[in-house]
Amino acid sequence: MYLPIVVLTFYSFNQSPYSATWQGFTLDWYRKLFNDERILSALNNSLIVAVCAVLVSSVLGTLMAVGLARYQFPLKSLYRGMSYLPLMIPDIAIAVATLVCLAAFAIPLSVWTIAAAHIVFCLSYVSLVVSSRLTNLDPHLEEAALDLGATPLQAFIQVLLPQLMPAIISGCLLAFVLSLDDFLIASFTAGSGSNTLPMEIFSRIRSGVKPDINALSVMLISVSAIVAGIAELIRVNGDNQSSR
Repeated sequence: MYLPIVVLTFYSFNQSPYSATWQGFTLDWYRKLFNDERILSALNNSLIVAVCAVLVSSVLGTLMAVGLARYQFPLKSLYRGMSYLPLMIPDIAIAVATLVCLAAFAIPLSVWTIAAAHIVFCLSYVSLVVSSRLTNLDPHLEEAALDLGATPLQAFIQVLLPQLMPAIISGCLLAFVLSLDDFLIASFTAGSGSNTLPMEIFSRIRSGVKPDINALSVMLISVSAIVAGIAELIRVNGDNQSSR
């Protein structure tokens, strides 16, 4: 399963401009990336989209998870099922539906429409991670805070939120990786001149895979793996602390 990544990494250090032959070790392809204005522009767009998606989805996802776990309201089961639909619906369906919605309201495509589309699916991932954390928490701690005179808002901020913070951070990191790596939804909702990093990679490999694209792919995979690993460590550490 990891063999293609190993081969990709190996050839990203290849001095030859053709991936099929090995002509020696070099770091020139990595240096070239940091002088490529199109790559830097696409990276900037990807970071803007990912940060916006994480900031919004972290707040709304946490509130959604707490509301579904702690409160009763009409059609709660239906809302719970709908809130997790983005996890089950194929990306192509979300991309097409988002594009049709934007066209219906005559909203011009830009980096911000990509961010709005990413919030939709990142919201569900953050909510799912926070919900799994909520199942392991003692609800009596909030009740004790209320009995001691705290308001519901104070109990949420001072008692519940600190316990949820490991899951929130883990969910945010997961959402960041998913947004940074997304190609399909971004390609449907991007306007002119608003390419993201995966879109730039795809546009360049049409003429053949070159070592600079290998280097860029290795860097993208490495960043995603590191962030995902940190998110998992934070989640596991939080679960271990709550079980003690």
